[in-house]
Amino acid sequence: MRLARTLAALQPDEPEVHGLLALCELTAARFPARTAADGTPVLLEDQDRRLWDRAAIRRGLAALARASTRGLGPYGLQAAIAATHASAPSVEETDWDRIVLLYEALGRVAPSPVVELNRAVAVAMASGPEQALSIVDELVASNRLAGSYLVPTVRGELLSRLGRRPEARAELELAARLCANRRERAVLLRKAAALS
Repeated sequence: MRLARTLAALQPDEPEVHGLLALCELTAARFPARTAADGTPVLLEDQDRRLWDRAAIRRGLAALARASTRGLGPYGLQAAIAATHASAPSVEETDWDRIVLLYEALGRVAPSPVVELNRAVAVAMASGPEQALSIVDELVASNRLAGSYLVPTVRGELLSRLGRRPEARAELELAARLCANRRERAVLLRKAAALS
């Protein structure tokens, strides 16, 4: 964050530097709520938003405003996604349609399978799991994130929302086998067990 602030001071007219600073501030603002006292990850829908650092959010939004002067690049678009989350009072009240549009724009300027996977999550929240599952299935078919636990994690969540519990459980168990982080693996196994 200190480096991003230094870059912004040295390059005050460079929008992407302000986009990077905004992304750093907005991401760091949520750190206090992202893990429980024992280090277990806390999912976005379960985070206590009162723990989010409001001063960091204000700084991030100010940097994003400066980044927006000539259109947003990859950092600015990621910051705009983070800003949409940071501005929402709850997961349910998040402007998911806006996040879908921002991921689509990010996919045009900085395409990657991770961007597509994140877009699928946003599509699920905006329009339901069925359309999102087809996006994830395209990623699986293209083998673009082979070996990543993220794909079966998202696929498992979508299948669960569609009521396809045995398939969802299998995907979450696969995600747990692929996940190297012990605490994240425990969360995945708990979710899989809940589908038994």
